[in-house]
Amino acid sequence: MTTLDWVVFAGVLAAVMWYGMWRGRAAGTAGRYIRSGQQLPWPVVLLGIMATQASAITFLSAPGQAYVDGMRFVQYYFGLPIAMIVIGLVFVPIYRKFDVYTAYEYLERRFDQRTRIVTALLFLVSRGLSTGISIYAPSIVVSSMLGWDIYLTNVLVGGALIVYTMRGGSDAVAHTQTVMFGIIILSMVAAGVVAVLSLPADVGLFGAIELASKAGKVNIITTDVNFTDKYTLFSGLVGGFFLALSYFGTDQSQVGRFIGGRDEAASKKALYINGVVKIPMQAGILFVGVILAALYALSPAPIFFNPAVRQHVSATMPEQSAQIESQWQKTQQQLHVASATMLHATADGAAQAERDYLRLRQASDSLRSVYATYVKQSGAAERSDANYVFLHFVRNSIPAGLVGLIFAVVIMASWGSISAALHALASSSVVDVHNLLGSTKVSASATSVSRIRWHTLAWGVFGIAIAMSATRMGSLIEAVNVLGSLFYGPMLGIFLVAFFVRRAGATSVITGAAIAEALVLGMWWWDVVSFLWLNVVGAVAVVAVGTLWSVCSKR
Repeated sequence: MTTLDWVVFAGVLAAVMWYGMWRGRAAGTAGRYIRSGQQLPWPVVLLGIMATQASAITFLSAPGQAYVDGMRFVQYYFGLPIAMIVIGLVFVPIYRKFDVYTAYEYLERRFDQRTRIVTALLFLVSRGLSTGISIYAPSIVVSSMLGWDIYLTNVLVGGALIVYTMRGGSDAVAHTQTVMFGIIILSMVAAGVVAVLSLPADVGLFGAIELASKAGKVNIITTDVNFTDKYTLFSGLVGGFFLALSYFGTDQSQVGRFIGGRDEAASKKALYINGVVKIPMQAGILFVGVILAALYALSPAPIFFNPAVRQHVSATMPEQSAQIESQWQKTQQQLHVASATMLHATADGAAQAERDYLRLRQASDSLRSVYATYVKQSGAAERSDANYVFLHFVRNSIPAGLVGLIFAVVIMASWGSISAALHALASSSVVDVHNLLGSTKVSASATSVSRIRWHTLAWGVFGIAIAMSATRMGSLIEAVNVLGSLFYGPMLGIFLVAFFVRRAGATSVITGAAIAEALVLGMWWWDVVSFLWLNVVGAVAVVAVGTLWSVCSKR
């Protein structure tokens, strides 16, 4: 990076840390520290909800996901607007009525203390693991930028965000998210504009879309009813609905955002607007990857976007690496010619030009697949390539100054989601577990702020430890959603039973949750269905057991 990039990068991150610590200066009570005193206006709640979900993984991995698999990932969000309506009509009024500090506090009032602790533990395990993956995402940026060891950068990136989260609690999280999310969106728009301007002058945006479309990258809708396919219209509407309902309605990292609203109307408004804007926002981020797929069909691209892995393969397998790199260069040159020819072909030669273009794209994909086997054989610590596509573009095509801002944006996006997660983990582990299992019971309102801060530190260390093993998880945006799907279904099922199965008791939901979790883990291990359907299976299993149990008990 240039000196200007370094100034922008360091200055933006330092300003965000200072602002977070300053905004959290008044967090002296548990009510203020956990729920911001329930004084947040709806725009702050909205941006907090969006920033908590849109981590660095969204902005770092999503363009690479589209580059590899097209835009069909956006179907994953199709059930979200419906989920927002249900949460606004059902979940929000109940949480506000019972004046809860965490979502799981309501379960003790509805069932018993066991149910509250079991559900909180499901959340703590799932969110703790996914937070580690989220810490790893910005570490990729720092490692790529400085050439540092990825394990060292995990410690540095994770440690930096712990500071202001411990200091300011919910106020620091909410207000820094508001500022960061605005900067993030503007920066991603700028990156998209630069990607379009980087195309040859005679190609333009519509030419890029044509190239990407022929290669199957603009495949937004997949109508096949295939339960093993990860992203289809059906799985997005049904499985995506259940996942969004469980994540936004039962995950404390999101519940903590909207219960801090100044009233019920503010919470609902934020959720409803989130349901409207999330899909176009995500489609826009994926579209950057589509443009890159066209750009790298017309200009040079590496066979593997992670430079450290390429160097490792070259050192450990020099002959194979040199041979395939040579083949790659020849194929790339032919692909560039074929791409330009197809865009400017006359009617008579259009069919042949398209066949040549698709043949060379397939040849390029085959060479990448072969290289991926070399990466595995070489024993490289990291084997994913999708996470580095956007980074490669930023480092090689973005103007000076904007490079530093984009790198800062990726880290800020991570801080926004991870700080919310750490705050939620600490709040839940103290209020729902520590206070209840301790020798002296302490109410949420009487909880000491220092105790929550120490739990924040502990969860931050745990997340960094998990980040150390995230190098082998492939596409991060996919990995974090798969992980959530292993736990969210049973969690959602417990809440649905609490809301709608009036005769069900604690024993029935705990038993149902145990059966559902075993079923979900088994179906995931043997790859019975795609991960979105695991949320449906888990929720339905708990509701079925709870309903059957209550009917039998009544008889």
